[in-house]
Amino acid sequence: MSEPLFRGVLPALVTPFRDGAFDEPAFVRLVERQIAGGVHGLVPVGTTGETATLSHDEHRRVVELCVKTAAGRVPVVAGAGSNATEEAIELVRHAKAVGADAALVVTPYYNRPSQEGLYAHYRAINDAVQLPVIIYNVPSRTSVDISNDTLARLARLPNMVGVKDATGDLPRASFQRLMCGEDWVMLSGDDPSALGYMAHGGHGCISVTANVAPEPCAAFYNDALAGRWQGALAGQDRLIRLHKALFADASPAPTKFALAHLGLCSEETRLPIVPCSEAARKEVLAAMRDAGVI
Repeated sequence: MSEPLFRGVLPALVTPFRDGAFDEPAFVRLVERQIAGGVHGLVPVGTTGETATLSHDEHRRVVELCVKTAAGRVPVVAGAGSNATEEAIELVRHAKAVGADAALVVTPYYNRPSQEGLYAHYRAINDAVQLPVIIYNVPSRTSVDISNDTLARLARLPNMVGVKDATGDLPRASFQRLMCGEDWVMLSGDDPSALGYMAHGGHGCISVTANVAPEPCAAFYNDALAGRWQGALAGQDRLIRLHKALFADASPAPTKFALAHLGLCSEETRLPIVPCSEAARKEVLAAMRDAGVI
């Protein structure tokens, strides 16, 4: 088995705003900081990027700027999900057109398709665009859970290459690895349980915490990928409070507060997300100290 292109830690990048608009200089600074910190890839316009409140033009611009700034130094996995299949196809087409290395496509939310509907959704994307797709399973947000049986069917399609699993269900990972084959890319979408996910055969994580602490996150995944489990456990202990604190209020408000505290961007969010509470701020600052970020 060759080493997968998508492995290690890939930050789910925030989309910085200033006075209501996409702050392009701040975004470039954030991307450069991530690459300098040793991350293994970048994920623009995911959930943490407040994609739900971006216009289509903003969405496309964030992807374009991420690809341009990365300049081939690390792979870019562009968020491209929608609960309308045709819209998802258009977003995947755009990701390919501007040079992204893959698309991250969430299971359709709100309309709650059946397993057969989920298969048909991803099959349509597979057939329409020649670009690797990572399937994003986050039932806590979408109200639909794509089963391992459906993923095993999708794994046989040429452009369906892996999963971002934000369920926190670790035994599922072992079954999925056996069912989907050795070339199936398995990325966690849940920072706190990623150590266990890696032990179950995962290849990495699309991470919120890496926004704030790229170097410690990269070191953690380098240890886990190399089987240095004592080092990985030490990294987990360093980061676990920060993993928790960044969800002490509606995401990504705590993450943007942390980045603002570091002087990297504004903490501005878009409604219905509001700046995080005073209690959350205190928790974030304490966790940043524990992680050695401040």
